[in-house]
Amino acid sequence: MSDAANTSPSASAPWLAHYPKGVPHTIDTSAWQNLPAFVEENFKKYASSPLCHFMGKDYSYGLIDEHSRYFAAYLQSIGVQPGDRVAVMMVNVPQFMICVAGILRIGAVLVNVNPLYTAPELEHQLGDAGAKVVVVLENFADTVAKVLPKTPSVQRVVVATIGDMLGIKGPVVNFVLRHVRKQIPAFDIPNAQSYRSAIAAGKSATYTPYRAQRHETAVLQYTGGTTGVAKGAALSHDNLIANTLQAEAWNTPILSKKDGRIQFVNVAALPLYHIFAFTVSMMLTMRLGGSVVLIPNPRDLPAMLKELRRYKITALPAVNTLFNGLVNHPDFKTVDWSSLKVSLGGGMAVQSAVAERWLAATGCPICEGYGLSETSPVLSCTPADTKTFSGTIGLPMPSTHMKCIDDNENEVALGEWGELAAKGPQVMQGYWQRPDETAKTMTADGYLKTGDIGVMDERGYFKIVDRKKDMILVSGFNVYPNEVEEVVTHMPGVLECACVAVPDEHTGEAVKLFIVKKDPALTEDAVRQHCRSNLAGYKRPKYIEFRAELPKTPVGKILRRVLRDNDPLVKKA
Repeated sequence: MSDAANTSPSASAPWLAHYPKGVPHTIDTSAWQNLPAFVEENFKKYASSPLCHFMGKDYSYGLIDEHSRYFAAYLQSIGVQPGDRVAVMMVNVPQFMICVAGILRIGAVLVNVNPLYTAPELEHQLGDAGAKVVVVLENFADTVAKVLPKTPSVQRVVVATIGDMLGIKGPVVNFVLRHVRKQIPAFDIPNAQSYRSAIAAGKSATYTPYRAQRHETAVLQYTGGTTGVAKGAALSHDNLIANTLQAEAWNTPILSKKDGRIQFVNVAALPLYHIFAFTVSMMLTMRLGGSVVLIPNPRDLPAMLKELRRYKITALPAVNTLFNGLVNHPDFKTVDWSSLKVSLGGGMAVQSAVAERWLAATGCPICEGYGLSETSPVLSCTPADTKTFSGTIGLPMPSTHMKCIDDNENEVALGEWGELAAKGPQVMQGYWQRPDETAKTMTADGYLKTGDIGVMDERGYFKIVDRKKDMILVSGFNVYPNEVEEVVTHMPGVLECACVAVPDEHTGEAVKLFIVKKDPALTEDAVRQHCRSNLAGYKRPKYIEFRAELPKTPVGKILRRVLRDNDPLVKKA
């Protein structure tokens, strides 16, 4: 760090003085050369223990280890080389974990693909990544079929099914999905290979491990695309090992109190193709010798709660909308939450009203983490042993430095708002084949600019004000949507809300608020009265619209951009 940086307000890293007891200030990744080496020791150590649970069936570390070697051998047999990109387009099923381990074991690069992508979105990602192989769940194979003529890099498609690993009930499950529920659109992919036949071929092929170097790219994690065209964040083996160790270190106060005879049980309700769940649901659990409850569709809350009733849950990573949906569901109390030690919010701001309801219902406060696809993802988190919800994103992770900067990349004074910038071993190598975009997002002294507006207090706690690009400018005054939404969600009749900027001939921009009702009797007048009592005049919504639902990413992030871009007031302008 430069001398100039050493004189800055946060150079002394005040957060270190407020770390919970037992949490180290730094982490060391040097013991592992790559991700396969990182997980293989636990494949052997916990061979007979369950690694994941799916639709009532358990899958051991040993089985996932064995099948991932078969898949690795299969990929090598069809000519996949170290550095080649292999796309995986699945929801949370055991095959996802098998494919990930197999891909990484041969030094190929995993491309995580959102299975709900439209054809143009998928075409962009496969083309941008130059994917050689696509592994897709048959539910989404029709989208792959549509883009294959436009993605010449793809040489092989492997099609998996929900029932592939469910034993004797697998064919029944597949039949119901295909012919009763009609959830499998017809598709035609010439020379497609079934997942089961790929595993069988790999079983009789030779697997040659490839020992990747820690700086080599392990995963291409495409940005959510909520603010524009998706870019591939190149995450190295070391990036992901570092963030997993940081998450482990941060949870030391909780893990040290856990009965070692009882397995750590994590929930993968968020999709594993999203980096938040990839690291904190899958990688962290494997590191701890725990097991993961795989939830293929978190929007089906009755099915999710039915699955959770089978287990003593230790940890639940989720987004605000999922916490809110669960705690408001009539079946919520049918789950035994007494073992829950970690409730981790991420992906979007956790609202205090939701946090209060969750704490009252479970006795386990929500810790709020913060990060990006570009940072593997976790940069900061509130202490794992917190007793109350702070509304902050907590303290920087071990070996991580954060600061708030102005438009000239100068660090702002303590307590002033600025764009959050971060440096640490979990920060990406750069955007895949986009040195220009990489340069735009990095400061001269090597910090990643997050695009989020935040503030740091004297203890080193950071608070997000809002996305830089979502800020609303009303008559020269900055209005941050999170602040308005926070106020409105405290109304008892509001389930969720979002606000965006719309053009206004008098003020330049005005605030428009979208609300999903919890109480059908909620009125616009009541909302306006509440806003008058709690918000300055320029922050109050000029327009209010009630909706049955709000557009969201598969992770549950509300898409303000979609609301804004499709609004008649915006289109009219």
